[in-house]
Amino acid sequence: MSAEINVLISSVGRRGQLVHCWKQSLAALGASGRILGADCSRSAPAAFLVDQFFAVPACTNSDFVASILEICRAQRISLVIPTIDTELPIYAAHRPAFEAQGTKVAVSSPKAVAIGGDKTITRDWLVTHGFPAVRQGTPEEILNNPAGWRFPLIFKPRCGSASIGVRHIHSPEMLKLACADESDAIVQELAAGVEHTVNLLVSQSGRCVCSVPHRRCEVRGGEVSKGVTVKHRPLMDLAARIVEALPDASGPFNLQAFLSPSAEIQVIEINPRFGGGFPLAYQAGADFPRWMIEELWGCPSTASFDDWEDSLAMLRYDTAVFRSLRDMGSPC
Repeated sequence: MSAEINVLISSVGRRGQLVHCWKQSLAALGASGRILGADCSRSAPAAFLVDQFFAVPACTNSDFVASILEICRAQRISLVIPTIDTELPIYAAHRPAFEAQGTKVAVSSPKAVAIGGDKTITRDWLVTHGFPAVRQGTPEEILNNPAGWRFPLIFKPRCGSASIGVRHIHSPEMLKLACADESDAIVQELAAGVEHTVNLLVSQSGRCVCSVPHRRCEVRGGEVSKGVTVKHRPLMDLAARIVEALPDASGPFNLQAFLSPSAEIQVIEINPRFGGGFPLAYQAGADFPRWMIEELWGCPSTASFDDWEDSLAMLRYDTAVFRSLRDMGSPC
């Protein structure tokens, strides 16, 4: 591949490993181009790992889209990679504006993003389409009939992410206290078994081209810190069917599910973006960046649904970027 391809990772934050994955795949293809990053914080660690960084307004700011569009125009960006939940609906809504100037955004349709972004809508959609989902209700439903629910329960913000605000609830009294801190929440029964993440890639035609589950052995700050790839075909196939059933789905996904000792699967979340644990799937052989670039340029795809390494472990550790304040301003 000889044509230049420039990729912008939006809200690049701490996604240093994701930056590395994209750089490695771009180099392996022999393509010219750069991996750029944008973030509302000049002290984002991955800002110092990309080829060029741009400080932009927060995605909730009215100037965000115009800022990203201008970067894409000036830097000849071929592909934008959104990474956080709050920016997904914004990019989904403005896909036509990016495409009009020749930039593809790796994001699904507004409808698919809305399904993944609201846990009540997620479960309703799963149940309506016949997919297995954990039992879920509102705090009011549980408080009106506590005997009908199996404690302990999981309390979550309805539109939360990164495990922020998640609590274990052992009694109706605890639930009342939790509601005082979070007014818009859902409650789930504890699913049986071990939690797994499935990293998936959906083509622009809506076909799932790869499905890579990993067992979440240890989690820190809502992100897997120790994980192991698991070639569990029923989980792989179920996850693929789910993302293919979403309206106008495309790009990277990660799906959260529990797998019980009896092989029962219960799905709890659908996230239409790269997950924090994606580098494990990448290291196992699921080269999503390469396959996305191939599709972008209309090349024959080398994607494989299940040609990746089973039982590969990822053990994360802390590292750091060191820079003078002259390069970045205050990090605080």
